[in-house]
Amino acid sequence: MTTPFALEPHQRQWCAELRALAAEQLRPLASEGTPGRVNRPLVAALGDLGLLARVFPAEGPVRAMDLCLLRESLAAECTEAETALALQGLGAYPVALSGTAEQRARLLPEVVAGRAVAAFALSEPDAGSDAAALSLRADADGPGRWRLTGEKCWISNAPEADFCTVFARTTAGAGARGVTAFAVPADRPGLTGAPLDMLSPHPIGTLVFDGVPVTGDDLLGEADGGFRVAMRTLNLFRPSVGAFAVGMAQAALDAAVRHAGERQAFGGPLKDLQAVSHQLAEMATRTEAARLLVYAAAATYDASASGAGAGAAGVASSSAMAKLLATETAQYVVDAAVQLHGARALRRGHLLEHLYREVRAPRIYEGASEVQRTIIAKELYRGRAGASDGAASQEGENR
Repeated sequence: MTTPFALEPHQRQWCAELRALAAEQLRPLASEGTPGRVNRPLVAALGDLGLLARVFPAEGPVRAMDLCLLRESLAAECTEAETALALQGLGAYPVALSGTAEQRARLLPEVVAGRAVAAFALSEPDAGSDAAALSLRADADGPGRWRLTGEKCWISNAPEADFCTVFARTTAGAGARGVTAFAVPADRPGLTGAPLDMLSPHPIGTLVFDGVPVTGDDLLGEADGGFRVAMRTLNLFRPSVGAFAVGMAQAALDAAVRHAGERQAFGGPLKDLQAVSHQLAEMATRTEAARLLVYAAAATYDASASGAGAGAAGVASSSAMAKLLATETAQYVVDAAVQLHGARALRRGHLLEHLYREVRAPRIYEGASEVQRTIIAKELYRGRAGASDGAASQEGENR
């Protein structure tokens, strides 16, 4: 389902084309891949079909709405293709955001073509949700030179990525203000890693840095300014994580509606049972509510980026709300669809068995649901403080 209230006709047409493309050309490549490993033929196809170019458009930064529609449409037909595209975007967007002209010219064309695989290396064994608590050290090794020492964990596309956007601590005890971003090629001496066997079939692993050398040529943005690079990247991608979840919810809902119309039980189709029809209605309503909130968050981001929006505070809050509601909704819808299908949905290889394993991770990735609630609550009180200050100022002027 797409919503005329939120989308223009050309956007609805594009979504339909994307779903057809994913089903006909990307799904066969996905099925040939190894779960938990980078599927390079699939990444290359995303480049050949021009889909990665939509994430890194030549005319400027990607619109959040385009990214959301792209991820939602792919997820509805092929979650592996959606994930491969999203991880390329997440890993390389800091280069587009803060890289030098030389860095962008060297790295982004390879990413867009699907020839180079990127990774976003923020999380650590003891610094997941608390991203400002990073301990991977970037020790000074002369003017404009550092050595990276420590470990990253839960890193998408690790250890197979061709380069990683790495966030390391350059100033001890400075919290978020002491983190620096680097673009680190995978062949640097001292950099190793290993894949992790996860519930969801995503390529995720660890990275170990044993005095890995980096220089000013690898620096993304300013020294000690890396945390802002990370947060700006996540603010863009959080609504689109919600779009990924909406796509999965829609796939599960479509499967449940088909099954309820075809499955005969108790003298008729399942859909004629009030308990089933009401369940489907609830699933559809929650999915549509999540979709609209995702679109609203994307519109807020785009308006802010163009200078016409509510600013960073509005982006942070709306992005967090979209990711929270959409991922929690997708979990509910997929679980309900499994229940309606019964034991057949538990068989390995069934669409809903696949979605059931896929849908759990987004409630944790890129900020767990609890982190999103914390962001939303802080913005609520920030808004109250701003309103109070404004009221006090106005009262003073009236006097």
